[in-house]
This record gives sequence, C-alpha cells and structure tokens, in this order.
Amino acid sequence: MSESRAAVGDLAIVLHSHMPYVEGFGTYPFGEEWLFDAVIRSHLPVLAFARDLTMTVTPVLADQLEDHRANERLHGFLVEHRIEAAKRDAESADPEYRAAAESELFRYEGALAKLDAHGGDALAAFAQAGSSGRVSLVASSATHAVLPLLATRAGVDLQVETGMRSHRRRFGETGGFWLPECAYHPGLEWDLARSGVEWFCVDQSRHEPEGAALCPVATEAGPVAFPIDWPAISWLWDMKGYPSWDGYLDFHRLSMNGLRIFRIDGDPYDPAAAADKAAEQAGTFLDAAAARLASHLERTGESGLMTFAVDCELLGHWWSEGPVWLKHVIEGAAEKGINLVRLDDAVAGPTREAQLKSSSWGEEKDLRTWNDPAVADIFAGSRSLELKVTRAVAHGLDRPVAERAVRELFAVQSSDWAFLDKRRQAGDYPFERTVEHARQAFEALQSGTHVLPDSRVRSLAPDLNLTPLLAP
Repeated sequence: MSESRAAVGDLAIVLHSHMPYVEGFGTYPFGEEWLFDAVIRSHLPVLAFARDLTMTVTPVLADQLEDHRANERLHGFLVEHRIEAAKRDAESADPEYRAAAESELFRYEGALAKLDAHGGDALAAFAQAGSSGRVSLVASSATHAVLPLLATRAGVDLQVETGMRSHRRRFGETGGFWLPECAYHPGLEWDLARSGVEWFCVDQSRHEPEGAALCPVATEAGPVAFPIDWPAISWLWDMKGYPSWDGYLDFHRLSMNGLRIFRIDGDPYDPAAAADKAAEQAGTFLDAAAARLASHLERTGESGLMTFAVDCELLGHWWSEGPVWLKHVIEGAAEKGINLVRLDDAVAGPTREAQLKSSSWGEEKDLRTWNDPAVADIFAGSRSLELKVTRAVAHGLDRPVAERAVRELFAVQSSDWAFLDKRRQAGDYPFERTVEHARQAFEALQSGTHVLPDSRVRSLAPDLNLTPLLAP
C-alpha cells in the first residue's frame, strides 16, 4: 500500500440519492423501472463500498423503498427482466459481444446478492451504511420540492419538517439537509433553522469567483452553507466529462433482450478496457483535486474543503462505470494528500461570511428550469393548488381529507416533473402525473369525509404532520 502524502486539503463527496414517486405509476418506458434500475445499478453497488462520504436519501425515495410490495416487485424485476435477459444475451450473443453480456449478467447477479444480503429490503442497505458509520445520511424535503418556488411559508415548513421527521424515524438524527436542486433564495436558511437544520449545500458558482467555494459560509440564521465546487463537478458532469469516453457502455442502445452491450461509439463493449479507463480517470480527478486544494492552501494559508456533489444515480445507472470510478477515488485519495470528510464533521470547521444569492445547480444557475414559460402551466398550477390546499386545511378541513389533499399536493410539488417536461425526456408522463395528482387533490377538497385516497399514493409521506398548516 502506498503511503499517504502530506495533506493538501479536504474532499467532501456528496451523493444525492433521489427518485420521484413512481412506485405504482407505470412501468416501461416510464415509471417503476426508473426506481428499480436506480437501486440495482447505483444504490446497491455504491453502498457496498462507500465510506467517508455523505449521502442524501430523499424521503420520497425512502417512502417507496419502505413498501414491502415495491421490494417484492423490485426483486421480481431484477430476476425476471434483468438477470434472465442477461442470461439470454450471454447465451446467444455473437462472440464479440459475449464479454459485454457476461459483464451485465455479473452486474445483475451481484445486485441480487446484495439485495438478498439485506433480506430483500433495499432501504436497509442505506440504513446499514449509515448505522455502521461508513457514511453520513442526511435528509431533504418531503417530495423534492423547489423550496424557493413554493407559494407559502407554511408550505415550505411542511415540506421541510415532513422530510426531517421521515429521516429521523428511519435513520436517526441529522443536522444536514439537501436543498432540492440546490435551489436557494435569501432567507431560506431561517426556514431551515426552524426545523433544526445545521447545514445545507448551495451552488454559488454564478455569483462568486472561482475558488470561493472551498470555504463554507456561516449564515446569520445559524446553519452553515457548503458551496458545491462546480468547476470540479464539471470534470464529470460536463458533456465532455469523464462519462463521455466513447468506450464506455452506451445508455441508450440496447440488445434485443433490452440490455446494454454496446460502447458509446457503437462497437462491442469491452468491460476490462472500460474499467481500466475508469481507474485512470479516478487518478486524473484526484490529481486535479489535489492541485486545486494545494493552490488554495498556498494562496490563503488555510486548508480548503472541496464539496463535490453529484446525483448518486449518475454513478451506475446513467454512467455504468461510475461506481468503479468512485471506488478508485475513495481508495486513492489519501495517497494524493486528500482527506475524505463527511459534511457532518466539516460543519465544525472554518467558515467565512458572505451574502448568499438566489441560485440553483440547474440551467444558468437560476430557477428557470422549473418556472420559465415552457413549464409555466406546471409552475403556476402547483402554486395555485398549494394556496387552495393550505387555506382549506387551515380552515378546519377534516383530517383524513386534509391528509389526502396534502399528499396529492406533495406529489405535484416534485421538482422532477417540470425538469422532465421541459427537457422532453419522458414524453407526456410528467405532465400527466401533475395533472392527475392535482385532480385527486381537488377531488379530496370537494369530497367530504368518505372518499378514499388514491391507493397509488399509499406509501407517500407516512410521516406527514399537518401542524405547520394549522399554526396561526
């Protein structure tokens, strides 16, 4: 084993684990398959080796994985639609594709073994990683709402407090909170502080000089803001970033059995060459991170903190070689003089004073992804529904009816629908989901006390507490 170099700074890897509420709402090409593939290709592989990093588990993801029926369908999907398909590919593929087919079979059989090791309970894999101390698990809002775009303070409190309650019940106490889409506007830190949040991540790269993100910001309200280091994230996230190497597994081109056996350039996939490239890119990343941190240390005389945040689902689901890359990053950091830290620990470190500005990690670093004219119907409809539901609950709506209406409102408020609709990545599915949940919410408001809720949202927000809507 190589000896560690003198430390040049700290690296906080933050993996944002999230899926919208798709359990019970469709299968292929949109719906539960998204959730199942994310668990199989991203969550389970990453959790098997993850250490010294921070992972968000959004409440809406946990809501779905907590349902035993969803776990049963996940198991069946993995065996019937992934492992059996991979076996057919491995048996029938032309010789030049045999290694690719066998690597996919190995991937899926490995996921099944990991799932079985947790008794078929995918959420238990997160819980075990957190309780063992290997990773810090942190909360988020109930259904990944873009908090600056909500219409009422009560609505913000409801999303945040429900998310925190959900996390505490499942995983224990946390002071961390992931702002969905890193969406922030001035004053939001006071809303977070009311619910016991001690730190959160923001993207200030549009407003601050390069390098400023390497030191956290102390807010007047109390919570510490960790600016994510967008230049470093771009090494992976940019269209020409690490996952774009043409020898990696193509996400879109599938075999006759529905599996990935082609390189991005269309040639037969070579698993060994791809693994070697991922290891090489991990070294490139660590060299660049070390240089960036060393430069900060030399310039300021203080150790820097690089907050490197990406969607967990990017690693494995979208970028098949991502978990291999991450494993090499974790294993090689010390050799480069980089300390891996969790944000729960880093919150006690040095901070600076700065005025945070409205931002997100979305397009143009503002909120246009979720509120520009292309998605105005979803944006305006969500705010209008929020006003109607919160007003009705505050005026004494019967509790069963109120809970049904709020759960449907929560489903509408998911940031994913506007994102998918604007980018035209899922056909009419996201728009139809918002319309249907809004219809269900209005039906609840008009129904009285005897109409049962849509059974498909049976698992959504079990830790809902209406108190924020009832306070004077």
